[in-house]
Amino acid sequence: MSVFRARCVLCRAGTVSWHAVARTPWQVSSRSASAAARKTLSRHVAESEIEWPRPGMNERGPWGNLNQREARITDKTPPRSEAEIKRSTRGREELEDEEEEELFHALKMQRALAPMGYGVRSAIKQRIAEITRFEQFQLLPVVLQSIATQALPGLGDLKPTPVQRVAIPALLESAERRRQVAKKKTEDEDDFTPGYEQFLIAAETGSGKTLAYLVPLIDAIKRAELIEKEEEEARKREEEARIQEAKAKKKPYEIEGPELSENLTTNAGRPRALILVPTSELVTQVTAKVKAFSHTVKFRSNGISSRDTPRKIRNIVFNPNGIDILVSTPHLLASIAKNDPFVLSRVTHIVVDEADSLMDRSFAPTTTEIIDKSAPSLHQLIFCSATIPRSFDSLLRKKYPDIRRLATPNLHAIPRRVQLGVVDIDKDPYRGNRSLACADVIWSLGKAGDGSGSSEFSSQKKIIVFVNEREEADQVTEFLRHKGIDAFTLSRDSADRNAPNVLDDFTGVSSEEEIQRLKHDPSIPFDIPEEEQEKRSLTPRRRLPNTKVLVTTDLGSRGIDTLAVKYVILYDVPHTTIDFIHRLGRVGRMGKRGRGIVLVGKKDRKDIVREVRDAMYRGQALI
Repeated sequence: MSVFRARCVLCRAGTVSWHAVARTPWQVSSRSASAAARKTLSRHVAESEIEWPRPGMNERGPWGNLNQREARITDKTPPRSEAEIKRSTRGREELEDEEEEELFHALKMQRALAPMGYGVRSAIKQRIAEITRFEQFQLLPVVLQSIATQALPGLGDLKPTPVQRVAIPALLESAERRRQVAKKKTEDEDDFTPGYEQFLIAAETGSGKTLAYLVPLIDAIKRAELIEKEEEEARKREEEARIQEAKAKKKPYEIEGPELSENLTTNAGRPRALILVPTSELVTQVTAKVKAFSHTVKFRSNGISSRDTPRKIRNIVFNPNGIDILVSTPHLLASIAKNDPFVLSRVTHIVVDEADSLMDRSFAPTTTEIIDKSAPSLHQLIFCSATIPRSFDSLLRKKYPDIRRLATPNLHAIPRRVQLGVVDIDKDPYRGNRSLACADVIWSLGKAGDGSGSSEFSSQKKIIVFVNEREEADQVTEFLRHKGIDAFTLSRDSADRNAPNVLDDFTGVSSEEEIQRLKHDPSIPFDIPEEEQEKRSLTPRRRLPNTKVLVTTDLGSRGIDTLAVKYVILYDVPHTTIDFIHRLGRVGRMGKRGRGIVLVGKKDRKDIVREVRDAMYRGQALI
């Protein structure tokens, strides 16, 4: 047992008492000062020796753990007091309650989406790995040629996307199988049972879903035209043979009346295929893609929306030459079908694009009505969507139990090439001002260089700002204009004559005329009315050049091909993960990189934002 000398040198010598020791003020502690004030000494002063170690102390002395040459680690855990145990237990329980609460909220948001197991995703990935070229699809040569020249011009190495590898072979196989069945049942018409095949194409945003259903649709229409042409030629040959036979028998009365056609009505107002979309903006976009094929494949197509005049709609639908593919919104087409029932009498293919919207409460009755009226002649019904909500999934299982699901491995996932940043508006310098934070982020993005070295006007930055309420759109737009930012609003309250010009500027590359106009007057980036130009003339001195901002609601998040947009700002935190997918899906399209920024305040769902961000970083689906 070691011995510890407790007394100082002077005490041990016995020459100087404790009170006689002279000390400087900095050497006097509060404890010694109070002891001196009480004129009391420690009870160990007169002791010559103190046994060491005391119970519970280190045997090497009070400073024995310092300057060690080796770590003395033991498996024994030091005992803890009851108060410490209670504090730690209570903290752990509160932490578990908070984690369970956050998990509950996150799962509640995720329940909006239908699940898809990762085993199924892996199986799909293996199945489509063998398809690398469009030439592997059994397409007509003219359709295959139009993909490279009209649909995807300027791309050297054409490769189908995952959704195209999944959907195109399945749809072509279904059409070929139906043709073979129709040939077998031609001899025995009583054996024919009318019906149509149902498909669901589900893939992430910006993956080429439009081309996935459009290529098989055009191929089916051209094959049907070839079959009809052969049947027409055979009918003409039979008619000529009958006439020649009647002339040979000298029975002219058999030549007077030709055979009555099956339907006395013409092909006017009787399209072959329908593409239903929820908004007028999508009608314009999809119609442009369909017409791009018609330059090479040669078929008749057009689109109608509520922006068109009644005269224009009638000239398109009831064209004497007929129409093959018609793009429309459900309500407009249903109103036409109510007055002219023969409009849906020849429809063989129906595509319900953005099906999660067209099959919700507002659109479902009208969309279902069109499908039911077209059922006698319908061959294929195709639903297409980037998200599958649980309500939509339940409807499909109930009404279309035999539907074939064509999904991609990355369904409900935001591409990893899209980065998500978070800005806390409660911190300085914003202090809760969401509009100020939005303007500051836009200025930062506008001033930052992209490193491309492109010219002034060709490198213009396009930014989309999403708000939850359309009443906020105009307010945010006015604030951004006040801060020197060229901003415009696209919502249900926007003027119809301005919306197409605004949307065209964000969905494509500016033309030469647009560039010249921008050089002439950079302060007015859009074709807007004169009264609006007068308001815009009172602009601040400091302006953000080469940057255009579109403030919109969910109207601009559904199906719009914003290939020119690189940045998306979520002014409000979306209500559901479905809105996250569609809004962030406006960037990172067709393999390009993009960036999304969400503004978060103290009243927003930070746990959902954190979970979405982590899932994006890991490349996982938001389900």
